[in-house]
Amino acid sequence: MEWIGTGSLLAWVWLLLGQGFFWRTDVRLPGHRDPGRWPSVAVVVPARDEAVVLPKSLPSLLGQKYPGRAEVFLIDDGSTDGTGALARRLADERGGLPLTVASPGEPEPGWTGKLWAVRHGVALARERTAPEYLLLTDADIAHGPESLRELVAAARSADLDLVSQMARLRVVTPWERLLVPAFVYCFAKLYPFRWVNRPGARTAAAAGGCVLLRREAAERAGVPEAIRHAVIDDVALARVVKRSGGRIWLGLADGVDSVRPYPRLVELWRMVSRSAYAQLRHRPPLLLGTVLGLALVYLVPPAALVSGLAGGSPVTAALGGAAWAVMCGTYLPMLRYYGQPWWSAPLLPFTALLYLLMTVDSAVQHYRGRGAAWKGRTYGAP
Repeated sequence: MEWIGTGSLLAWVWLLLGQGFFWRTDVRLPGHRDPGRWPSVAVVVPARDEAVVLPKSLPSLLGQKYPGRAEVFLIDDGSTDGTGALARRLADERGGLPLTVASPGEPEPGWTGKLWAVRHGVALARERTAPEYLLLTDADIAHGPESLRELVAAARSADLDLVSQMARLRVVTPWERLLVPAFVYCFAKLYPFRWVNRPGARTAAAAGGCVLLRREAAERAGVPEAIRHAVIDDVALARVVKRSGGRIWLGLADGVDSVRPYPRLVELWRMVSRSAYAQLRHRPPLLLGTVLGLALVYLVPPAALVSGLAGGSPVTAALGGAAWAVMCGTYLPMLRYYGQPWWSAPLLPFTALLYLLMTVDSAVQHYRGRGAAWKGRTYGAP
């Protein structure tokens, strides 16, 4: 057990210092100034059965205080709960930016439903307004009144082709408090924001809930056609934009919030498991490596500490305790960002165990033909 504890501690030292300082939460929207001319923007919102969250999110988009021309395109992707009618009613009641509600019909083979809706919204926006920028945002994302203005100003000031903010997810229920900060923490570990934002780095990622994209960059990258099959569409989008020479930026948000509730474990489990195996490109060796890696990094430290204390091995206990301490230290900034107490940091191994099980379940569902299932649709490996 001693050598496993040593490996876990070394892994955490490397993560602390060598993984782009992923654990820091100070990567926020870059400093910006108002441009001399405000470009036109089309806000594209793919929506499928979103009547529950739409009253909290759509008015925030319609109420944007944007000095230039902006229009909202809500694309109703085959909803059965009256999403489109509700959107029209909210626009009539609240006013604000112009709203167009349209439906693209069922997606063609090879397209995911969300990207099929995005394709329709982008095409409609090009016909109507020929916008210079596209704001791609989900139907469960509420934006502060200055959100669009700040995104555009940051993009213009830093000459960025893609600006994405990781929306602050809801943390109200006990399961949300346990799992949501860890979800964002692990995302940042996979895609360190500082590496994403470095022009010469290969790392590319975006957060699909809030992506401002220059239309010229989208056309140069062939978006959305180039990623039409992607289940993890935000990361795929960032990759093709960066590979085509675009400059991208990703950071944590202030004033961009997800209003979707995840009151029970089953909802959070479904959110993660639907795409976890796709993240591993549906490859069993990557799944095995991920499981072993999660075990070494998150499960070994408490196991080494307990076994060392129980077996009278102070070295093993010290190695496990030190690794667990580093783990907790890197998690504290994310807990503070989400307003959670510091004493929940030692629970991270238990949270990681749940994510490990979700990842395995994602693979099981894939091989049962139910992988990447979401709102009545199932997507196989491309």
